[in-house]
Amino acid sequence: MFLRYVLFFVRMYSIFFSLWLLLLTEATELPSCKESDYHFEYTDCDVLGSRWRVAIPNKPETCTGLPDPVKGTKCTFTCNEGEFLDMRTQECQKCVAGTYSLGTGVAFDEWDSLPTGFISHGIDMSKGDSSANCSNSTWIPKGDYIASNTDECSSTLSYAVSLKKPGSVSFQYLYPDNSIFFEFYVQNDQCQSTDSVNRWMTLSKSDWEYHYVQLSSGNNVLYWRTTGFSLAGSSAKPVLLKNIAISGVSYTSECFHCKPGTYSDKPGASRCIPCAVNSYSNKGATACQPCEADTYSGIGSGSCLQRPHCKQSDYFYTHTPCDSRGQTQLMFKWIEPKICSESANGAIQLPASGEMMDCPPCNPGFFSSNTSTCEPCPHGFYSNGTECSECPAGMEPVVGFEYKWWNRMPSNMRSSVFSVEYSSTDRTTGWEVAGEYIYTTPSDQDSDFMLLTLQVPGYSLPHSLFKDNERVELSKITFVFETKCTADCKLHFMAGQNERNNMIVESWSGTIGKQSYSYLIKSNSTVSFTWGFQRTGTFSMESEYSSDFAKIYSVHISNVIRGVASECRQCALAASGTDSACVPCPSGHYMLNGTGMCKSCSANTIIRPEQPIGEQACLLCGPNTASNKGRSACISDCTLALLHKGEFLHYDFSPLASVTEFQSTPRFTSKGLQYVHHFSVMLCGTQDRGLASCVENVTESKREVKGYICRSTLVPSEVRGQSVVSSQPFSIGDTLIGVTTDSKLVDISSFDSYFPSKSKLPDVIFYYRSIETTQACKNGRSTSVRLRCDPTVTLKDQIFLPSNCSEGTCDGCSFHFLWRSQHACPLCSERNYKEIVSACIQGIQRTTYVWQQPLRCTGGVDLPPQKVSACVTLDFWLKFGVSVGTVSAVLLITISCYFWKRTRKLQYKYSKLMMTAGDKECELPAADSCAIMEGEDAEDDLIYLSKKSFFTKIKSFSRERTSDGFDSVPLKSSAVQEMEMD
Repeated sequence: MFLRYVLFFVRMYSIFFSLWLLLLTEATELPSCKESDYHFEYTDCDVLGSRWRVAIPNKPETCTGLPDPVKGTKCTFTCNEGEFLDMRTQECQKCVAGTYSLGTGVAFDEWDSLPTGFISHGIDMSKGDSSANCSNSTWIPKGDYIASNTDECSSTLSYAVSLKKPGSVSFQYLYPDNSIFFEFYVQNDQCQSTDSVNRWMTLSKSDWEYHYVQLSSGNNVLYWRTTGFSLAGSSAKPVLLKNIAISGVSYTSECFHCKPGTYSDKPGASRCIPCAVNSYSNKGATACQPCEADTYSGIGSGSCLQRPHCKQSDYFYTHTPCDSRGQTQLMFKWIEPKICSESANGAIQLPASGEMMDCPPCNPGFFSSNTSTCEPCPHGFYSNGTECSECPAGMEPVVGFEYKWWNRMPSNMRSSVFSVEYSSTDRTTGWEVAGEYIYTTPSDQDSDFMLLTLQVPGYSLPHSLFKDNERVELSKITFVFETKCTADCKLHFMAGQNERNNMIVESWSGTIGKQSYSYLIKSNSTVSFTWGFQRTGTFSMESEYSSDFAKIYSVHISNVIRGVASECRQCALAASGTDSACVPCPSGHYMLNGTGMCKSCSANTIIRPEQPIGEQACLLCGPNTASNKGRSACISDCTLALLHKGEFLHYDFSPLASVTEFQSTPRFTSKGLQYVHHFSVMLCGTQDRGLASCVENVTESKREVKGYICRSTLVPSEVRGQSVVSSQPFSIGDTLIGVTTDSKLVDISSFDSYFPSKSKLPDVIFYYRSIETTQACKNGRSTSVRLRCDPTVTLKDQIFLPSNCSEGTCDGCSFHFLWRSQHACPLCSERNYKEIVSACIQGIQRTTYVWQQPLRCTGGVDLPPQKVSACVTLDFWLKFGVSVGTVSAVLLITISCYFWKRTRKLQYKYSKLMMTAGDKECELPAADSCAIMEGEDAEDDLIYLSKKSFFTKIKSFSRERTSDGFDSVPLKSSAVQEMEMD
């Protein structure tokens, strides 16, 4: 047993000894480390701010004998711009020529690929997580810059950096399209976003904007995020980034080589200089090299390109200013910068210039001066383009700008070229004047935008127009244009505050014949107008469709501050005399033709916005509406009285008068992005009412549209700290046309088939119109809101859209809504309730009032209170009736028996008399006697004078009595009887 343990230990010892010999042999075979085999790094800083410099092999186990660690510089040590920290000497050294350094920062200006440390990914905003259909929606390097996505996905570019001290990040960006939402924010190592007022990027006002944000020391994650909201089907322009610089790192241990197209000719450079036109440089160059004669390059190019042969699309024609003889010269010019070669095979030559032509007249409102230039007429004067004339008394100039002759580019207009890929260009010849029109010149690339911008200082209504808050039209711009295309060209008309902020108002595709378009200006902030022509939306370096063009023949904009006048119009004068200045007519008045006098319009009318002369200026308000105080708009006070089936129905819609918002059913784009149409309604109210509002919150401009009814598009979003993003607001109801139960008013229809009803009460319909016209809606948009009585609805905002038109409209121009509410019912009146009378209980009877069912009214009169009255019970009247009936029956029977007996006695006596008279016909009749004859019953006729019976007393009331108290019974004699018989 002991021997076994000895043998085991011997074997283990031999194994360990062999391994030790092997390691020793390998160690002796590794070469000594050279300076190229390792590099130096600093350890993390300790609590005292100290660190150590250690050598790190470039590849493990390749050499031996690394330098020992040494104490490093302080953690706060930095180098200046143009310097780097030499880790061997731990001292700052200047960068050599052809390189640059930021000192304590890093820079990213080459985007051939995504630099190390940057991460880009796409997010499906409709679901909030990664999705396959957004996996390719990332930031794409484009050489000199990196471009964002342009679809409905959210694309994020991030970079993590650890700062040893407070620093900053700066970058340049190009953000031209407000259909993309763009934000930049920073998160710390606890994933908490830093609060910054500059988080939301503004639209670019120039080609490239500069952005700067301070950073805190520690870990920082930088985020650039874009989300597309282009719902109109047109492609959006991407956001571009370049020249990202981050400062705050403690040091940089090397200098960066200048990228191709740039150079640094001196040591210690903090940035590289771009090469000039027709020169180039390679990476790390100290100077730029000129291109050869048959090649060319742009600014900052890393190579030269072969010059193509010149074509007809490489030049354009224009006219020189008029000379003293009223002549202009036709000139042909190469498009600058010129890149084509006239000596190449197949090249054309520039046509000869110099043909003299008569100058067109000056534009209206201008006159030709001695210097053969067109000058504006002074204030108070007008002209048709020849000479200025003063407006006569009682007239005022109609100011504005009207351009219909194009011999020179107007001073408030400029032309530019905007490339989809934003390549740098010096071209400014996007549009050129050509006498009777201004047209688009050929472009370098068919996808370039040829831009023409008109800028005005603002607007002011003339003196003759009454200023009122209800006035919708402040100014109007009208232009005549034409396009001719062989591809998918587009002409865009945009309006806004500046060229970069302008919103697309209308677009035309393909070849368009000569036609006119007008746009109403409602805000004094709309002072910039841009026409943009693109030959094709498909990017290409070629110029295949250079013959496609757009022409503008005339542009006319009214009521411009510091504008010129082409005519005068009549105005009202103050009472002091004919030399008085123009004054506006009082509200509700129009001017009489030829007199300058003001006359009042009839009741319930408004004045046309353009204030024409004559009684036609008065417009009658629609049914159940009334004019406001300024007589500029028709309004409804939310009450209504109408005759229905012979009864007057009274309505009060005041509970529905406040601004109400509702949405359509969700819809989805081709990418699966969910969106809804949001509507805001202000049904009725006085002139002090609030207005419905729709806002665009994609950009900082916060464009707002107000009116009776407006619509915007909402997209659910998790960005920007808000639940939804609102875009594309527009008005669908500026003015109230009328309130009626008819399904058609003027030319606006509200089809009953859209909202079938079985109710006996009519629907009350509010009709609205928006005067803003579009290419699809040449007469503007209209809206009908149908109010339907429904007492079962407790909420006030149960608004429905037509089932066959889920967006509220079937044609994009006419909108229809159904509003079911108990407040849409007529006011209750006395005919809507009935009374219920209870039984008489213990001498008390109650009368209760209840509503008739089904109830079809609201508000109005209240139910009367319950009435309580005294009454007699049924038992009492029953007993009383039985008693009276019994007594009456007994009395009736007694009287009947008496008279029956009395009648028999009278008949007997009468018979006796008749018999006696028959026996003595020839004798005179004896006197009547009441004596008792023989055979008569004396007891029957016995009369007790001292005591009369009850029936005798009754009979005595109807009989005459003798003086002795006996009843007198007259008897007829026989002679009388004979005479009666004869």
